[in-house]
Amino acid sequence: MPAKKRKIIVEAATSADGYIARPDGDIEWLTSHPNPKGMYGMAAFMRTIDTILYGRKTYDFGVQMGVTFDRKIRHYVFSRQSPPPSVPPGVQFVSEPVREFARRVRATKGKDIWMMGGAEIIAAFLDEEAIDEFRMTMIPVLIGEGIPLVAPRHRYVPLRLKAVRSFPDGVVQVHYEVGKRPRQKKQK
Repeated sequence: MPAKKRKIIVEAATSADGYIARPDGDIEWLTSHPNPKGMYGMAAFMRTIDTILYGRKTYDFGVQMGVTFDRKIRHYVFSRQSPPPSVPPGVQFVSEPVREFARRVRATKGKDIWMMGGAEIIAAFLDEEAIDEFRMTMIPVLIGEGIPLVAPRHRYVPLRLKAVRSFPDGVVQVHYEVGKRPRQKKQK
């Protein structure tokens, strides 16, 4: 029996208008929201992954916020810049092309892979057809402007609904599978 293909899953909280942060990166609107027991299924999700992918800005923000990096999980940071002088154990900086990295990491044994973000790295993986699912937890607040879940580009990516779950506090979680894109017709 062939090994199960490791999926790359975007798991992110967004405002109801689709932003992951304010334009300056502030997430007060998210951190001030009460977190219920189980954190909207986050503990269960964490048991399904063993690898986390970050863009450099998301990694730097996490370090600034005092995030600790679990050594049982592989952490990959995509960056065009040199790594900082001090990198926590278990964190590896990556500069290889997205398509090659996704192929390589999916070929290794393990659990699924969490694409934490941010918007630019999610867009880069999406444009290389290297995202399998989106699991979006929408917080019932409109922030008006900010950093979108996926950096804007001209694209068409069909999504198939896997599940919707609502919570008593108005939070809604939507789980999509990324569909196959229609093939572009060649110009004559």
